[in-house]
Amino acid sequence: MNAPVHTDQHAPSYYLASANRHTEYPRLEGSLSADVCVVGGGFTGVSTALNLAERGYRVILLEARKLSWGATGRNGGQLIRGIGHGAEQFRNEIGSEGVEAIFRMGLEAVEIVRHTVAKYDIDCDLTWGYFDAATRPRHMKELQESFDELSRYQYAHEIRMLDRSEIPSVVGSDMYIGGMIDMGSGHVHPLNLCLGEAAAAEQMGAQFFEYSPAIRIEHGSKPVVHTEHGSVSADFVVLGGNAYIGDLEPRIAGKVLPAGSYVIATEPLPEAVHRRLIPQNMAICDQRVALDYYRLSADKRLLFGGMCNYSGREPASIKAAMQPKMLKVFPELADVRIDYEWGGNIGIGANRMPQLGRLSDNVIYAQAYSGHGVNATHMMGRLIADMISGQAERFDVFARIKHMTFPGGKHLRSPLLAAGMLYYRFMDLF
Repeated sequence: MNAPVHTDQHAPSYYLASANRHTEYPRLEGSLSADVCVVGGGFTGVSTALNLAERGYRVILLEARKLSWGATGRNGGQLIRGIGHGAEQFRNEIGSEGVEAIFRMGLEAVEIVRHTVAKYDIDCDLTWGYFDAATRPRHMKELQESFDELSRYQYAHEIRMLDRSEIPSVVGSDMYIGGMIDMGSGHVHPLNLCLGEAAAAEQMGAQFFEYSPAIRIEHGSKPVVHTEHGSVSADFVVLGGNAYIGDLEPRIAGKVLPAGSYVIATEPLPEAVHRRLIPQNMAICDQRVALDYYRLSADKRLLFGGMCNYSGREPASIKAAMQPKMLKVFPELADVRIDYEWGGNIGIGANRMPQLGRLSDNVIYAQAYSGHGVNATHMMGRLIADMISGQAERFDVFARIKHMTFPGGKHLRSPLLAAGMLYYRFMDLF
């Protein structure tokens, strides 16, 4: 295979091969106006467009390539509770009420997806059940703390701690010493989810343009987004490019680091095999920094991902890089064919908390989901729509959090972070 990770077309993924539709939106030509211009056609942009269209706003969305081309159409499809990696660290900035609000929004984010799929009857293989797998005693301690916290908040879904003896009921691997089941999280076909949301927004009047990269923003009382062949003037501009923001807005580009993540998909597995590997059809993640994440597809392929790559270099062969990791977890798959391999960039922030804020009163951004974007993007879309509608309280919880710019500039920040992450990968050994 060995195809480039990024081209102007969608990644050659299982998702593309099983997409419900293929979009052919026009390129922006000429000058248009809207209430809101959204830049970026992934979950952040499409969720924002849908939330705004539901409230009657005129929305134009500009996508540089194809809708869902970036991380939205490439991720592992794991829909997991929570936003960020611990809001406690920001207590001095947002207070106890802010910490609690972020925790509750981390649960609400998943429910937004649940509700959206049901409301618009989106065919996206939404399946409930998730397992946090532990490989070290300290992971079990952390998961027990999560269990206790969810219990205190009277989490609405079943959660259960498992010891080593119970692992075969969830995953057929001897890699793990225990873990936690969460029936309020699960997995989804992310490309079909985003395409379904875009179709719903379009039905309510939102306009979409592909192969229309924003090249310049003209700030002012009514900002203008310029593309090579046209422009959009709007009351508000929303920037949702995340790891693919490029040079459009340097003030936020340096706060998000593109990090590579990669997935392989096997051929469809026989029933006896897939029932042994993942008996309850859950999504599964381990707790390491360089984590493995995997699940079954609707046609019972194993989708196996991981290898978070901070160096900026893409593997020569995704299959060659990922298959040994899969076989470490499931050695019995040694003779199973790999049908698809793909990858892309996720947006990493230095503090692992999504970045939501304003560049001015009418230019808004959301980015840096650090590998947990399927749910968090939907929360951000709602908060942005709330803020534009005049309800900024929850938006401002996130906006008060400070985010550092990665040192080293555009060309050195990835190698510097890669070096720094070696420490955390070393700690995974203990």
